[in-house]
Amino acid sequence: MRNRNPILIVFLSLCVILIFVGASSDEPELGSARVVFQTEYGDIEFGFYPSVAPITVEHIFKLVRLGGYNTNHFFRVDKGFVAQVADVANGRSAPMNEEQRIVAEKTIIGEFSQVKHVRGILSMGRHADPNSGGSSFSILLGDAPHLDGEVYKLLYQLDTIDQNCM
Repeated sequence: MRNRNPILIVFLSLCVILIFVGASSDEPELGSARVVFQTEYGDIEFGFYPSVAPITVEHIFKLVRLGGYNTNHFFRVDKGFVAQVADVANGRSAPMNEEQRIVAEKTIIGEFSQVKHVRGILSMGRHADPNSGGSSFSILLGDAPHLDGEVYKLLYQLDTIDQNCM
């Protein structure tokens, strides 16, 4: 049986990458910064929409720069629906320093958009309060139109993920 909670090692790659997305002017532009989660099943690379969710994207980048996601894990994987990353404050197996803890426990305002919840989109996890986003997010493994307008989407590009989960 496969381990559904791979340990994550994260680093931020701020390479200048030109991406040409065949999109209309109504679609947001994918930024050049990338976050790569290294798992025992391979690397997962994320691109961000900073023009759509600047506060959320900066919050995730800060957590990554501080090493917040290092030793974190996926606590939920529903084949064809989502793979959810645990929140940094409670999901790490390593202790946090004070700066990591302060940022990890911070909540951010909801930045909702018209971006559709389709396979490959990442959504910020939150509670009933729309301003309760913290550090947990879900990778959409399939289309989920019932989430449109409900949970904020901040990331789009997935280069690799285990196809058995899709």
